[in-house]
Amino acid sequence: MITEAVREVREFSRRAGIDKKRILVLFSGGKDSSLTLYLLRKAGLNVSALTFFHRWSWKEPLRWAMGFTRELGVEHYLVDITDGLLREVAGRKGPVCINCKKVMLWNAKWFALNNGFDVLAKGDNANDKIIGALLDQCEGDIRLCGLPKMGIPFFRPLIKYTAEEVEALAEEAGIRPYRMYEHSRRRQWREGCPLQYIDREEIVTPALMDLAYRVNVEVSRLARKRRVRMSVRVPSFEVMCWGCDGEILREVREIISKFGGDEGEASTRKT
Repeated sequence: MITEAVREVREFSRRAGIDKKRILVLFSGGKDSSLTLYLLRKAGLNVSALTFFHRWSWKEPLRWAMGFTRELGVEHYLVDITDGLLREVAGRKGPVCINCKKVMLWNAKWFALNNGFDVLAKGDNANDKIIGALLDQCEGDIRLCGLPKMGIPFFRPLIKYTAEEVEALAEEAGIRPYRMYEHSRRRQWREGCPLQYIDREEIVTPALMDLAYRVNVEVSRLARKRRVRMSVRVPSFEVMCWGCDGEILREVREIISKFGGDEGEASTRKT
């Protein structure tokens, strides 16, 4: 499968006229963006990686991502968006992720244009395709979108692969990103950062962002140890877990109590 995927990327890039252009991959260190970077590199394209981070980002996946690009021999840029994220989200209701993606997208555009890149690449797969979304307003093959509003085309080499096919390709390529064992919104390994666990109707503040990070760092350590998927919303301290038993829930409530959560009143979504 992986050989065929590399061949498809190589042939498509030639047909689309991007095989000689400089391509910048929006690289989170997750499975989709890692596979995208891997395929473009193996296809012989002129590719670099761009990773955004902020004060509340997971530290371990970032270190893994840096090692991955080093092994691939790919130039890797790291950009701190803490200040821009704070300007965009503080004082607004959640979820933070929508506004964070906006910050990253526009920073990626200007970083690419100011540093001589011709194409931005993303790891979207077929399960990510939402009708009406910006990158679905494409004419012709949806793998390459020339968006006048953005001023730079987007290349999505995985957009015709399902999440399950991406999993299989990544496994064949030996791509195994560092996991924080987050609960996530779906059973697939879809991890982000602790800020996604701020309760939806809360007004976002730096103090609440700090709390989401500190609580979930400790919870993730327990989740990795117990091999379950678990996260905690704040400030409600709702526990979300795939596969937790009573003993694990007792342990996580002990963690919550250190941050002001009531062990007896914290709700639990056990799935």
